[in-house]
Amino acid sequence: MKNKSALIIGGMGMVGRQLTKLCSKEYGEVCVVDLDYRTPQDLLQGVKYQQADLTFKSNASIIGEFDHVYHLAGIKGSPLRAKEKPADYLPMLQFDSNVIEAVGYYQPDWFLYTSTIGVYPPMEEYRENLVWHKVPSENDRVPAYIKRMGELSCYAIRATYGYENISIVRPANIYGPYDNFGDESTVIASLIKKGYNDDVINVWGDGEPIRDFIYSKDVAQGMLHMVQNKINVPVNLGSGVEVKISDIANTIGEYFDKEVKYDKSKPNGDMRRQMDTRRAESVGFKPKYTLEDGIKETIDWYTNV
Repeated sequence: MKNKSALIIGGMGMVGRQLTKLCSKEYGEVCVVDLDYRTPQDLLQGVKYQQADLTFKSNASIIGEFDHVYHLAGIKGSPLRAKEKPADYLPMLQFDSNVIEAVGYYQPDWFLYTSTIGVYPPMEEYRENLVWHKVPSENDRVPAYIKRMGELSCYAIRATYGYENISIVRPANIYGPYDNFGDESTVIASLIKKGYNDDVINVWGDGEPIRDFIYSKDVAQGMLHMVQNKINVPVNLGSGVEVKISDIANTIGEYFDKEVKYDKSKPNGDMRRQMDTRRAESVGFKPKYTLEDGIKETIDWYTNV
């Protein structure tokens, strides 16, 4: 792909940074668009950076300048944020609409849309063709419906313009360097922060809920793989491994030598969120990082920034 150009929308996020590194080795030209690109030491040599807000429709015209477009931008938050501040996610409706409408108009060689595990309704195992028959979980229905609308918008430009060159990926619970370790952090980032700063690691709920976690570097590799191989059906990006929240807490507790306690007065959330990864494997993708290795790398990064 050295003769092609790539645009990475949301390229300064947790996964976007990893994808930018990968793309800088694969493409002749790479440009990152984000709301802000932090400080100069964060920038990769040879990669172009542009600060822009694509909630303004006119800014989405940049899509017409690139061969491959990766749309990673999104609003990440904890289950508490999704429940108590769902309006925080509303800007993505306009953002996604502008980006996908521009894709339909300019029709780049390939487009990748990043959806989420949250689009699935509660069930034992999340299979790609079982999204639409039921509603998403009550625990994150607003961000889930917004991502569902993003997927439907992709279907709309496919039906309207006959544009088939679209990859849709649905990542599981992502963690890694550059995650949000602030007030709206999700489970692994939150527990790492507690392990580093607190005497005791307090965990919401009883630790029994099951999740599927995937390292940010694996997600980036999966995205690139889908575009390189022109996969135009939705694909789950997960580990395929069932992990209890208590397993995560104990791993992080052992690393920091801290006691783990469970606050059963706090909600568990959905009890099971497990990805079916057979479609990803059938098109040649499997994650490389174990949970332990990914958590260690994330802790090492967090404790050294």
